[in-house]
Amino acid sequence: MRIKFALILLIILFLGGCVGVSSKGIFGTGVSVALDPRSLGTQIDDSIMQKNLSARIILLDKKYLLSVNSKVLDGRIFLTGKVDNPEEKLKLTKMAWETDGARSVRNDIKVKEEFNFKQSAKDLLITSQLRTALILNKNVKATNYQIDTYKKKIYLYGIALTLDEKKQVIDEAKQILDVEDVIASILLVENLRIQKN
Repeated sequence: MRIKFALILLIILFLGGCVGVSSKGIFGTGVSVALDPRSLGTQIDDSIMQKNLSARIILLDKKYLLSVNSKVLDGRIFLTGKVDNPEEKLKLTKMAWETDGARSVRNDIKVKEEFNFKQSAKDLLITSQLRTALILNKNVKATNYQIDTYKKKIYLYGIALTLDEKKQVIDEAKQILDVEDVIASILLVENLRIQKN
């Protein structure tokens, strides 16, 4: 029974789309593929890695479905979310490193504390303000960035076309009211293993 459940879960994850859950853009997934600076092969490799890791995380414990997020960019794995204790965080880091093709792992998972509605609302507001600022900035390709905010700290993941774009994204994040820190994991297109022609 457990094997059937795991098999069905894996089939659903793999048939969920060729592009990957995290590559949704303003106009939809298909547009994101065309606008993504990574080569199609790299996008597919990253998508497969992400789905593989997500499936293994969910098989470890179903509660991680909503509490842990992963993002893969050019073989680099980024983990965010919340877990109950430090041992779980270490387990997930180890699991990410065991993913075939992993070049690096950045673990920004936090250990849960009591729910604070005011703090959660503030974090959501900060994320929304930054997302809006990036969309309105004509020099930034907003679809290339993922934003997570936790306790007034912004975690930015993405691919910048130029060093100037990377600087503008970080500056936009720092200008938002009440932000305590900006942790940026932004890759430059020129540093990707394989670039789109």
